[in-house]
Amino acid sequence: MKRVLIVDDSIAVARQLEKIVNSDEGFEVVGQGRNGAEAIKLCQQEKPDILCMDVNMPVMDGLTALRNLMKLTPDLNVVMVTSLGGVGDKFTEALKLGAKDVLSKPFEKDSVLSMLRRL
Repeated sequence: MKRVLIVDDSIAVARQLEKIVNSDEGFEVVGQGRNGAEAIKLCQQEKPDILCMDVNMPVMDGLTALRNLMKLTPDLNVVMVTSLGGVGDKFTEALKLGAKDVLSKPFEKDSVLSMLRRL
């Protein structure tokens, strides 16, 4: 079973993603955070296999957290999550920084699960 950490400042989005992830017996959500600083702390505590993290968050954004996490745990599978529109440069930067993929809101259950299974 792969351990998944979800980090998003929107509680509704985090719950929706958690419901999708937990619907597959191959995955288990091990925690939720609200910003990049929490993502770093929770990754060190929970040691997830996969981190699903929003790009735009308060305190510390997802790209800054990704930069730090790749130094600490370069083998971590990170999926960046964001809304559609005007984020192409951030997606490209996230992939260059080490993210494995990008997930766009609104989520489609089958595409989310198939992406996670590839990691």
